[in-house]
This record gives sequence, C-alpha cells and structure tokens, in this order.
Amino acid sequence: MIRLVISNQRGGVAKTTTVATFARYLADGGRRVLIIDTDPQGSMGTVLGLKPTKYLHDFVVYNHLFKDCVVEATPGVDVLCGNRETVKTEGHLMGQVAREFVFNNLFAQVESGYDAVLIDVAPSINLLQTCAMVYGKRLLIPVSMDPLSLQGAAASIETARMLSSLIRTDIQPLALLPVMVDRRLQITEVVSESLKELSARTRIPLLHGIRTDTTVTKCNRAKRFLADFEPRSKALEDYHAAFEELMSLLNGTPGKDENQTAETATPSRT
Repeated sequence: MIRLVISNQRGGVAKTTTVATFARYLADGGRRVLIIDTDPQGSMGTVLGLKPTKYLHDFVVYNHLFKDCVVEATPGVDVLCGNRETVKTEGHLMGQVAREFVFNNLFAQVESGYDAVLIDVAPSINLLQTCAMVYGKRLLIPVSMDPLSLQGAAASIETARMLSSLIRTDIQPLALLPVMVDRRLQITEVVSESLKELSARTRIPLLHGIRTDTTVTKCNRAKRFLADFEPRSKALEDYHAAFEELMSLLNGTPGKDENQTAETATPSRT
C-alpha cells in the first residue's frame, strides 16, 4: 500500500497536477488509486471535470457510504473530492478525542480496495493536513522556482518533524520535486541552488525537475489528465522521469545520491 501526502505550505506549486499525473501513472501500471482532496477549494474535482454528488465532508461528518462519496476520474482512479464544506469538516473534528488519527480510523475501513492513496492538502497548516500526514506518513513536496515556495517546503518539513515528535509517529518527507522550472530565468538558478542546499541539509532527495509547460494550463482548462491531453508534452516527459525516481524511493531501492543535483532541474535528453 502506497500512502503519500503531497504538501507545500505555499499555493500554486502544481500539487493538484502532480497528484493527478502520478495517480494516472499508477493506474496505467495496473494499480487501484484513491485520491483524497482535503483542500476547500476542491481543485482536484475542478481540473478533472468531476461532478460528485457527495464530498469529503459527507463521508467524514455525516458517515455517508464511501462508495457514494467517491467518483471515478478514469479507470483505476477514484477521487474523494473536497469543496467549501471541507472547512466545516475541520470544525466538526476539533472537539473529538485523538482527532489527529481520524483519517487512520476512517480510511482503514476502505483502503483495502486500493493499492495507493494520494492526498492533496491545502497550502496551510490545519487539522485536516495533520490528519493526512499522520495517516499517510510520507510526504512529497513540490517546489516551484519561487522563494516563497521554498519557504513553504521548509514549513512542511518542519511540520512533519514536529508532528512526529508530538504524536510519536514517524512522518517522513520522501522527496522534493522541483516544478515550473525555466532555466532562462535567473530566479530559477537562485531557487535551484537553495533547493540543493535544503536537500543536502535535510537529506531529502531531489527528484527530476518538471519544466514550465503551457500545455499544463491548457490541460487544466480542458479538464483532462495530461496523459490524455498531450502525451508528448515536455512536462509529461519530466513527470515520467520523476515518477520512476519516486517509485524507486517508495520501493526502497537506491536512487541517485541526494547530493547529486546538478541535473535535477534540467531534464536530460537521450
């Protein structure tokens, strides 16, 4: 079972695109995938053009049947969507005992139908993100070429450390994923160097970088998976390389040295 939380305390870092693309790779490889969207903006349902009749709030608060709350995005990928009611979900949980373990209790009952659970969280430290981290235990942190995104990544790492200490559970940032990489911009070089330093200091591996690609924006507007919209896009090429590295980490096989970052944000051509 793969459980993975995609987190950065800064918004606009391609979390939703990353979740959808990696979920599609897993499904194309024969795995059953559940995506959980804990963001009140409900971005996952929006970018995939989903029309659920029930949401995360209905499952957590009103105990509606799980099968009635998920919607199939593509064969092999189910999505439990978030919406504006998700804010009320957090308020409902605040008074509960051991509220940080709510996701453990709820999803333990349904996860047997899946091989992977990917959780898209809001760009803020809140109770639902805490529940997601305690349940998922492993983080993938996308980082755009923006200093605030780098700060958001550091905040996610620190949150994982604090939760591990307070709740006495092992929450591990698995990898950093550079996104929106444009080598023509000076800021990219600045942020990339800082990202390498963060990776070396925390010993969190850097995955293959994802180049800036206008196809991603067009794909989101078309409400489709990137693999369906433009299978030859440079972003998808990069995501494929990053996915292979991520799977090596998840399987516990050696990947590239976490300090070997010279080509991290510059996709190789073979």
